[in-house]
Amino acid sequence: MYRQGDVLIVPVGEAAVPRVAADLAALPRDARGRLVLALGEVTGHAHAVVGPGTLRREAGPFGTAWLHLPEGGRVVHEEHAAIALPKGWYRVVRQREYVPGAVRVVAD
Repeated sequence: MYRQGDVLIVPVGEAAVPRVAADLAALPRDARGRLVLALGEVTGHAHAVVGPGTLRREAGPFGTAWLHLPEGGRVVHEEHAAIALPKGWYRVVRQREYVPGAVRVVAD
């Protein structure tokens, strides 16, 4: 497993990737050509992947994101060290927090 700030990246064997993940539309890259895993609402910084691949996200605020890196890649962020990821599939999980009466994605 890999963690960068409030983003957890979990390797998933190809046979264990649910069919729904492959059927989801690939998300577009940002203006810098990165796959954005999480955008900081406060700072504007992004946890993003550099390298070839696709990112797909299930609907909803807690929808699972699926990252496919056919050649590997690097997770980058302005305030964290880069993380090298080997080729394969990954489930991307945003950290959540409890506030009275609700659960929400952690704001960065």
